[in-house]
Amino acid sequence: MAVGIAERLDKVRHRIAATAEDAGRSPSEVTLIVVGKTFPAEVVAQAVRAGATDLGENRVQEAVVKRPAVPPATWHLIGPLQRNKASAALANFDVIHTVDRAEIAERLQLLLERDWPGRRQRVLMEVNVGREPQKAGVLPEGAHSLAAAILGHDRLELIGLMAVPPFGDDPEASRPHFRALRELRDRLSDGLGRTLPQLSMGMSLDFEIAVAEGATMVRVGTAIFGERG
Repeated sequence: MAVGIAERLDKVRHRIAATAEDAGRSPSEVTLIVVGKTFPAEVVAQAVRAGATDLGENRVQEAVVKRPAVPPATWHLIGPLQRNKASAALANFDVIHTVDRAEIAERLQLLLERDWPGRRQRVLMEVNVGREPQKAGVLPEGAHSLAAAILGHDRLELIGLMAVPPFGDDPEASRPHFRALRELRDRLSDGLGRTLPQLSMGMSLDFEIAVAEGATMVRVGTAIFGERG
């Protein structure tokens, strides 16, 4: 199984590199986040030993269990963050991709001030680009206000935007949503006078489309670990 993971990881990296080069970008601009959702720590550890440097988890509690059993890596929270999990999220994640409301930003700031003197937490703002009522994320028209609120917290470092487009079988269907997130990021950067370098978008089905549209972080699990049970 370790060989299979290493081979699939290498294949995904080559696909990212080829797509980036076709788009006139450097492959080094794109961070591959290997998503271990539902897979046990020993499987995730195999990916790290095969060269994965960045790991993603959807649930805070999974990271609490797995991280001590996995070789060192940068951990990304890519699933919704509940207020009562904020402290555990700060304890276990280096980057939080899913700040989607002012309440969460305020909670993170308070906890950082209280429990982590001197630390700044890298965060991304999640945007509901597909306007799906069942999904987390600030609506595009609320993005400027939320971004300004996050930037008002000195312990939070807003580094970019994140989105999960509507699910479907056609990777091309994600393209307009990825493009919309990139364009929103550019408008926010201009309006706020702040560089927001990161775009976290694209998963196993559509990460090549995401890279072509400017993704700097892609979140890939199934293409590396196989289908989840």
